[in-house]
Amino acid sequence: MNFDGVLNSRYTLVLLAILLLSFIALCLYYGLLWLRVARYKNDKQPKPDEVGEKERPSVSVVIVSHNEAESLKKSLPYLLEQDYPKYEVVVVNYMSTDDTTFVLRVCSENYPNLKVVNFKADVNMFRGKKYPLSIGIKSAIGDVILLAEPDCRPNDFDWIGEMVCGYMRGASLVLGYSLLNPEKGLLNALERYENMTYTASYAGAALMGNPYTATGRNLSYRREFFFARGGFISHYSFPDGADDLFVNQNATRSNTVVMLRKGAGMHYESSKTFGEWRQKRIHRRASRRFYGWKDKALLSVYPLSQLLFIVSLVLLFVGGLFPWQLLVALLAVKFIWQIVCAFFLGKRFEIKSLYFLSPLFELYFLIADTFLSISTLCKKNRQWR
Repeated sequence: MNFDGVLNSRYTLVLLAILLLSFIALCLYYGLLWLRVARYKNDKQPKPDEVGEKERPSVSVVIVSHNEAESLKKSLPYLLEQDYPKYEVVVVNYMSTDDTTFVLRVCSENYPNLKVVNFKADVNMFRGKKYPLSIGIKSAIGDVILLAEPDCRPNDFDWIGEMVCGYMRGASLVLGYSLLNPEKGLLNALERYENMTYTASYAGAALMGNPYTATGRNLSYRREFFFARGGFISHYSFPDGADDLFVNQNATRSNTVVMLRKGAGMHYESSKTFGEWRQKRIHRRASRRFYGWKDKALLSVYPLSQLLFIVSLVLLFVGGLFPWQLLVALLAVKFIWQIVCAFFLGKRFEIKSLYFLSPLFELYFLIADTFLSISTLCKKNRQWR
């Protein structure tokens, strides 16, 4: 191999530098975030059977529902029969026109720990679900608030006990995780992969001392902490971000714990169509404009590294500026390391077979997220539900 042309070309050296730096950034991302989450054991937090009943705080599980009768039929039994001594489930029924009221009435007759808050008229002065969620939290009596969604089902009946273990060392926020139910089809595979990598991103960042977001499908904070920090007041006028903006503004290395044990997880239903999934992704990404500059910079490292790696690799290969054997070897190393990290991450969350497709999915989301970001900037006045 002759490297004389490489050493004498500034253009080639710049492309090589970009290629190597982006390669290193991607490998570090997979290792520091994906592998960290895959190997995390939560051994600093006690297990539920190690916590005495007197030490356990009272808990309120809060859900906001709008025309989610079918989902509530499936999820409420798992939420109302948790193996925890002091808890209630608060369901905010916001102007539902389906069978939600009937489902909640039947459940109330059989479960005294169910509290229903009914909204029969639109008294929400703001767009989004922050107002009804705030009312649900104000109606709750538990010392600890646990957020979930109508379509969420805990992994087992010790979910509350597992999440509460995060408070045993003085935390104010506990970040859980949620996974999609496996189904056949490309949509489910893409959605599960995105959810897995998104979970690794926010959980891994929190484990490294920078909790910047979370999922409202499985999120908890102390009730007094929520009101002491002003709740959603600072961003009431923005419809999205009922979960992640509060975490982004108030979570720190010292007050936040991540719970990744199997019993602390949630499962939820996959989107029915690509359009429905796209809307969910737009809502989730919309609130990022309110993040601090540091979080915005960190979020841009991964996609920017992907783009620079691909562009520099293609330019070097097509232009014949560098031995193709070395470029192929570098690409192979990157793919192998990515697949290995995705394998262990999938093993952690009991997601099989998707790790082999990780490089292809990564390319898909690089393109899709670019167009999604443009849509997020252009689309205004999104309505909840």
